[in-house]
Amino acid sequence: MTVITPKKMSFKAQQHKFREDAILDAVNRLLAQKGYDLMTMDEVAAEVGIAKASLYKHFDSKDSLAAASMTRFLEDSLAMARHLPKHLSAVEKLKSVVRWAITIHLTGTMPSLPSTRSSIQQTLLAHEPYLTQLESLTELLGQWIHDAQVAGDLSAALPGEVILYTIYARSCDPVVDFLKNGGAFSDADIVDLLVHTCFEGMTKPPPCEL
Repeated sequence: MTVITPKKMSFKAQQHKFREDAILDAVNRLLAQKGYDLMTMDEVAAEVGIAKASLYKHFDSKDSLAAASMTRFLEDSLAMARHLPKHLSAVEKLKSVVRWAITIHLTGTMPSLPSTRSSIQQTLLAHEPYLTQLESLTELLGQWIHDAQVAGDLSAALPGEVILYTIYARSCDPVVDFLKNGGAFSDADIVDLLVHTCFEGMTKPPPCEL
């Protein structure tokens, strides 16, 4: 059997990828702090420590920057979801996704999800890589939601779409920031409390260790 070895990236290609990742990391931080509409290309270049002309060699507009950032976040989300342990139940997998998203939010690197009123919305809807990743993630989470409802771990009376969008919304939930800034809870407590309220609601007490 012939084993095909993946072609190694050239040094120049590695440098390009490293720079691009640094740019997208900066975009994530700025999108988390300011949102798309207030972020500027000058700020991105300054955050990375490069000239704006160099930034334009990688991304030709703020729209393409934000689209690449959101696409990479979806890729990371999908990779995380696909690598969850097989033995976990559907609802535990959903909880793991929410826990991961809130944890990323707490680091200050969660790109804010675009509002339906944001000017980036139309750009994302025309960006094929973003749509492909979103469709794949939505299909996977949708299957887990269905399985959890069949198992009785989530209410079958709730439309799956409502549960799906609630899970997506947890990644940019402002409650995370309010609790973080309040200083009364550790990051671990915030994650546990928000996962609890997302899935168990407000009628059941949280775990005793909190």
